Amino acid sequence: MSDIKSLDDLKAAVGTATPAAEAAPRAPVRDKLGRSYATGKRKDAVARVWVKPGSGKVVVNGKEMAVYFARPVLQMILKQPFTIANVEGQFDVYATVAGGGLSGQAGAVKHGISKALQLYEPSLRGALKAAGFLTRDSRTVERKKYGKAKARRSFQFSKR
Repeated sequence: MSDIKSLDDLKAAVGTATPAAEAAPRAPVRDKLGRSYATGKRKDAVARVWVKPGSGKVVVNGKEMAVYFARPVLQMILKQPFTIANVEGQFDVYATVAGGGLSGQAGAVKHGISKALQLYEPSLRGALKAAGFLTRDSRTVERKKYGKAKARRSFQFSKR
């Protein structure tokens, strides 16, 4: 290793380094059945999601998406990753989700779908990341404190 004593020496040393490590393209991650797997989380809900090429069928806990998530808003949340990535109707999704309520579960499945899509087709990563779908929403319920009725709410004050 040579001694670097000036800024020009540093530039020369950095210029000779190989940028192959940072320019390496991501490889698709698929199992032997041609599926990609990812775990999605939101609040207390955890979703295990498998994505494979298909007709756009979404199955959550053994039920169709429209049956499990009856509210149109929750169905819209699940469709967002496909819309952003421009792959509507091209992938089948099989998901199991546990914990939390329906809204948190929908967010967990959305997070899992986004991660699995990005693993299946790395070129979709830019669009999904720009939309913020690969980031885990870390907001959870604040814990209850002693001497309080809830996390922050005090008991009713009485002068007498």
